[in-house]
Amino acid sequence: MASIIRIPTVLRAAVGGNATLSVEGATIGEILGKVVAEFPGVEAQVFNADGSLHKFLNIYVNDDDVRYIGGLTAATKDGDEITLLPAVAGGATA
Repeated sequence: MASIIRIPTVLRAAVGGNATLSVEGATIGEILGKVVAEFPGVEAQVFNADGSLHKFLNIYVNDDDVRYIGGLTAATKDGDEITLLPAVAGGATA
């Protein structure tokens, strides 16, 4: 069994229109690497040029923010739910 990745609407075009993906891997880094290998168009939204996680993409494993549980080295197990959540920022000023 694999982890289920929930894809937000704004990233679905980059992953073939999928709302969810089922991916096997022992860490967040391994899982995201497999997603990027299959769907290269999503790489810029997931990773910075240096390979670190993009600061405007929040990633949760079973509701825990990966930045607080090990980042790319955060362990995953079968059946985990991984949520990709782009940050919303900006707006008009008066």
